[in-house]
Amino acid sequence: MSTLIAKYIFLLLITLAVALEVFADVLFKKWAIENKNYLLAIGLIVYMVGTTFWAYSLRYGHLSRAISVFAVLNLVILVLVGVIFFKEDLTFANKVGIGFGVLSVILLEL
Repeated sequence: MSTLIAKYIFLLLITLAVALEVFADVLFKKWAIENKNYLLAIGLIVYMVGTTFWAYSLRYGHLSRAISVFAVLNLVILVLVGVIFFKEDLTFANKVGIGFGVLSVILLEL
């Protein structure tokens, strides 16, 4: 398999993992607010599926790269979800930290 194809598969799997785990985290937050146990159950199942995609990404990339890209993408998207849907606030330091996280992913992907 060519390196370029492996890179795209890696990024696809990481993206799917992040999307599913962000969705699960939203379900967990709603469960914490609304105390509806089915949200916890669904969130756990979705989280496990997302983790499976993340695990498969390791076939196409190094662990250090995979966890870095996953963690930063997950962080950035969850912060956006928190601000937009749950009306959470960001400090200036939070914004700078997110910027550095995005920069780190860009540097890892060069």
